[in-house]
Amino acid sequence: MSKVVVVGSFNVDHVWSVAALPRPGETLAGQYHTGPGGKGFNQATASARAGASTSFVCALGEDAGGQLARALATADGIDLRDLRSDAPTGTAGIYVDRDGRNSIVIGPGANAELSTVFVDLQREAIAQARVVLGQLESPPASVAAAFAHARGVGALALLNPAPADAVATPELWALADVITPNETEFCAQLKRHTGAVVDPERLAALADDELHADCRRLLPHGSVVVTLGSAGCFVSHADGRLHGDAQAYYRVAAAPVRAVDTTGAGDAFNGALAAALARNTDAAFADHVAYATRYAGLSTERAGAASAMPRDSELRARFGA
Repeated sequence: MSKVVVVGSFNVDHVWSVAALPRPGETLAGQYHTGPGGKGFNQATASARAGASTSFVCALGEDAGGQLARALATADGIDLRDLRSDAPTGTAGIYVDRDGRNSIVIGPGANAELSTVFVDLQREAIAQARVVLGQLESPPASVAAAFAHARGVGALALLNPAPADAVATPELWALADVITPNETEFCAQLKRHTGAVVDPERLAALADDELHADCRRLLPHGSVVVTLGSAGCFVSHADGRLHGDAQAYYRVAAAPVRAVDTTGAGDAFNGALAAALARNTDAAFADHVAYATRYAGLSTERAGAASAMPRDSELRARFGA
């Protein structure tokens, strides 16, 4: 049975839709709505809706936000494993402009309380996983603990090094089999880990061999998938670790969609990629990336984060695969 374990954050999102993103000192009028989010929960929701049996390891407050997370996990059939914290459930303030671009401010709350001790208690769930997925909105040591258990049972450790300003520890970096940064995250981590400076706005235009070389500097031992928005994504594998692909590096085109809100698109990609990898271990990595690319594209046609995640049946009805 396909199994994904997601270790990460849950936030209550407070979202304002505005004509343009606010500038310092500026007051804007916009439409407001609230709903579930957090990179971990978004990715767990995407994984479950993409058809994988999914467990979500997180920390929640004993408040309305925590109650919301528990109810939604039940509704999507997610196996919720939550540390109950005295801190408030995490929150996020999100501005989305008319072009679907966003700016986000996070209040970690209970997410910061997720401990290695609690993660260690989930080792039996991790032992059944094919993919363990983590991000950087939770303590890196806790994600690293999950990855260490994954390595012990032969599961794939998939790290989404987001947000860009978060620090991935050397231990966490060494335990990751695959990383999935966007342009900004890739350039931030490249500078942090190697000292190399690359302009994120020019990343998509780099020659393939040059971008592959940068990926190999960033994660010499594993695979790198750089998501490039409307330019699709770039895949780079370490020597001898092609995951069924014929090429060490290549690009995958973006799906043709009409985006209205890109909030959570990266999370949609990661959750769908984890699900695809867990569901069919015999398929080439490129097939899994293509599936995740289409899934992420479809998620942008709806407003919201976790609530915007499509189901596998919707994806197949739209794209035929």
